[in-house]
Amino acid sequence: MGPPGAGKGTQAKKLVEKFGMTHLSSGDIFRAEKSSGSDLGKQLAQYMLAGKLVPDEIVVEMMAKAIADGDAEAGLMLDGFPRTVAQAKALDEQLAAAGSEMDAVVSIVVPDSEIVGRITGRRSCSCGQAYHVMFIPPKVEDVCDVCGAKLTQRADDTEEVVKERLEAYHAQTKPVIDYYSSCGEVRVLEVDGSKTPDEVSEDLAAALNALQQ
Repeated sequence: MGPPGAGKGTQAKKLVEKFGMTHLSSGDIFRAEKSSGSDLGKQLAQYMLAGKLVPDEIVVEMMAKAIADGDAEAGLMLDGFPRTVAQAKALDEQLAAAGSEMDAVVSIVVPDSEIVGRITGRRSCSCGQAYHVMFIPPKVEDVCDVCGAKLTQRADDTEEVVKERLEAYHAQTKPVIDYYSSCGEVRVLEVDGSKTPDEVSEDLAAALNALQQ
């Protein structure tokens, strides 16, 4: 967990490779549905382009299906879900019904001022390669190193939308971390997301390794 642009997706993928878990990214699941052109996808597009959180009932329905279909033998890593206390409580009910439980909540902490620069500088290619104008720039401006296609910026990566997303995070998602901290049944592990990606990865791996001991 953490604010938009904290590096949740990047770090989740690295941890999945290290521990062999299945990565369930709500953002990836939502974007795939949006691209499908379905009625649900069109609803998602409206919320995502406006930088607003998708309603709980839609999120829970989609993620419940993804969790049920996921390969949980080595564990599941949820990325971007739950984002509200209502979603967290719904997830608790789903896991209890399945005879499972959450081992830990990882919170990546990054100041808002740093988040704005991180997100507005992101660029991507249709081939799946990701860049950042400051941290991971392409060799040629706005051109993919891999396939040579023109890079694009997501419509919801503008400064105005990012600030709206941060407001939504502090109002609706930050309380989820407090919820898990207060329940006492789930370990909440906080790491400093302002460090380099490799340093954050090392801190996360160390925290999860300690949890298993």
